[in-house]
Amino acid sequence: MRDEDIKRIVKENYSKIASSNCGCSCGCSNNNELIAKSLGYSDTQIGNVSEANLGLGCGNPTALGEIKEGEVVLDLGSGAGLDCFLAADKVGENGKVIGVDFTETMIQKATQNAKKYGYKNVEFRYGDIENLPIEASSVDVILSNCVVNLVPDKVKAFKEAYRVLKKGGKMYISDIVLLQNLSDDLRKNEMLLVSCVAGAILKEDYLKIIKDTGFEISNIKRVEEISVRQYWGLPIESLSIVAIKN
Repeated sequence: MRDEDIKRIVKENYSKIASSNCGCSCGCSNNNELIAKSLGYSDTQIGNVSEANLGLGCGNPTALGEIKEGEVVLDLGSGAGLDCFLAADKVGENGKVIGVDFTETMIQKATQNAKKYGYKNVEFRYGDIENLPIEASSVDVILSNCVVNLVPDKVKAFKEAYRVLKKGGKMYISDIVLLQNLSDDLRKNEMLLVSCVAGAILKEDYLKIIKDTGFEISNIKRVEEISVRQYWGLPIESLSIVAIKN
């Protein structure tokens, strides 16, 4: 599948998700809260910004490390804004959170949510994470929740993340990786693509890209049961990674 076709399919489907409040990996908005809880989000976190939870994550990157008051946080593929709003609570009035998404409908929804929930320290920008609309060395923390698997050029995505991070900055990543290669039929399945599986790569290849970009990986947590819980028993797992720009 060509890169442009992957991006078109992802954009079209996530536009529908934004309009229907229905997450890609659950198929029903009624399950969004259950999925978020299974990933480690608290009742309070979900309840405070309920309309920002579309059940799209495969982890909880805001819980992977400390986000400090006054920091600048960037969320890659920010969706309806859930992780942005949780980060905004931590950075406070003197900090800033920027969400980047390449689906216009998601940007509109997230912006509406920010107004509804009163977040003045959050900004949403339209853009591709392979070419971020962010200045170099301007961000303290990057969040990425089940997004890089959707990106055709993962090397470029991590190079961009490295570019915009300050020296010593950290990237908190939750993502789906493969434990074995998928068949060509599964790779071409559009539903599996937007469900965060068909575009995923082998775990060892994913970690190699991060290291080759220049990041130091300081922590990795595996969640194997997510395969049965959310992904039909396919040979995948969720990784939660802390990567540092030294």
